[in-house]
Amino acid sequence: MALLRVCSFESRRRDEMRSLIERQGAIATVVPSMREAALESNTAVFAFAESLLAGRFDVLAFLTGVGARMLVDVAETRFDRGALLDAMRRTTVAARGPKPVAVLREWNVPIAIRAAEPNTWRELVEALESAGAISGKRIAVQEYGRSNQELYAELRHRGASVEPVPVYRWILPEDVTPLRAAIDDAIAGKFDVLLFTSAHQVDSVLEVADGNGKKEAWLEAARRCVIASIGPTASETLRDSGLLVDIEANPTRMGQLVRAAIEGAPAVLEAKGR
Repeated sequence: MALLRVCSFESRRRDEMRSLIERQGAIATVVPSMREAALESNTAVFAFAESLLAGRFDVLAFLTGVGARMLVDVAETRFDRGALLDAMRRTTVAARGPKPVAVLREWNVPIAIRAAEPNTWRELVEALESAGAISGKRIAVQEYGRSNQELYAELRHRGASVEPVPVYRWILPEDVTPLRAAIDDAIAGKFDVLLFTSAHQVDSVLEVADGNGKKEAWLEAARRCVIASIGPTASETLRDSGLLVDIEANPTRMGQLVRAAIEGAPAVLEAKGR
């Protein structure tokens, strides 16, 4: 069989992703699909900081490491950083995954609640529930790129008062030329495997494809490829977009994703008649 042609839409760890793919003996195409941008208005962050310092929150839920850093960086433009971190230490802190855990440890902020693998919002809710940290509690949730209305609805259904704290959002790369080219290459049948390491990558690809009038053509081409997802959140978005997830990483790590996708690709491609 010819070398597998693998396309990844990884933006932040492009060199690492390329190396992982090539070490598995495949041909790598890695194109950035998104970037993080601070919100134009920081009103929500400042309101959060005021409430935090006043002791109005029972629980702080951190969903991403980048978002946690940006939240404090923005808040300290108006409030004392040390006071903010001290207030966090006096509050029950929950973390969705390993990246916010690393940031909180760097700040010496104790983590009372951690979501289990695969670190989706569902595991976070269950961890909070097990700790008795939902019903009757006021919970601040650091958002990550887009609002998770399902998370908020579930927390409110279980009796919490929820205050989302938007810190940044996902936008397209400044130069979308490589992404457009990858979409065209997929339509032309030049890829065997498509890798997704976040739900936001799916949104970005579809946005650019739709903007060029090629959304349906790309989706049809993608269905002929092996679709590999980093975990449940990305998989859910892929399925909502009309794509079948052929391979999901377990555990949810980039190296495991690449290895599983390339090892499983021949059988999946054969089943798809390729």
